[in-house]
Amino acid sequence: MAESLVKQLIDAGAHYGHRASRWNPKMAPYIYARKNQIHIIDIRETVRGLLRAQKYLSQVATGGSLILFVGTKRQASEAVEQEGMRCGMPFVSERWLGGCLTNFRTVRSRLGRLEELEQLRSSEELSAYSKKMQSALNREYRKMYRNLNGIRTMNRLPECMVVVDPKKERNAIREARKLGITTVALIDTDCDPDHVDLPIPGNDDGIRSIELLLRCLADAVLQGRTSVMASAEGMDSGAAEGESAVEPPAEAAVGVADTGGVSG
Repeated sequence: MAESLVKQLIDAGAHYGHRASRWNPKMAPYIYARKNQIHIIDIRETVRGLLRAQKYLSQVATGGSLILFVGTKRQASEAVEQEGMRCGMPFVSERWLGGCLTNFRTVRSRLGRLEELEQLRSSEELSAYSKKMQSALNREYRKMYRNLNGIRTMNRLPECMVVVDPKKERNAIREARKLGITTVALIDTDCDPDHVDLPIPGNDDGIRSIELLLRCLADAVLQGRTSVMASAEGMDSGAAEGESAVEPPAEAAVGVADTGGVSG
């Protein structure tokens, strides 16, 4: 399995870092070599970080906690949305709203306005407004949908946050650290690993690299959620078997005894 994963990572270009002139010296332990002024990331460190992150995310999902996927850069946006939806977790793929975590109650209240606009658009009430007002309401809806739709299901603060490029998402990382939320991040050679709890060194600019790593992390989340559902089904079936094995009521037992006495 490890050999197959290494091959997939190399084929996806996950080992390519930034130009050597842009590196962060704290990333030295994760760098294998320098070739043509480009740093090459040690793929063994990538696998080690990925496996560690998968194990942790699976445990979080098993506990029923939320995991927030964050990646607003152009290369990561589509993959973050796709994998977040696939594993049933909230995501931010367009723009990080300031206070999304630290001012969660206010951001959450804005979802009420989004639902109000959706009801207005689905009914005939919108036609009662002037064309200028209709245009303004539609514009407000598109903006709110783009920014808030991914966190619609986030009814509480997440326990963990998966981030693509913590340098780009520094505001999200700052809020998570302030609240003690664990961060799992795909970090390139220009990032600071000290700001992340579980770093996964790898190419955070290549679309294929991002898609592969996020898919692996989402699979771990799905595995954790599946184990929860399997254990719940096992408990239900066990309870049903227990009910079927219940002894007959005392009245029935007495009736059987009486009948036996008469026939004797």
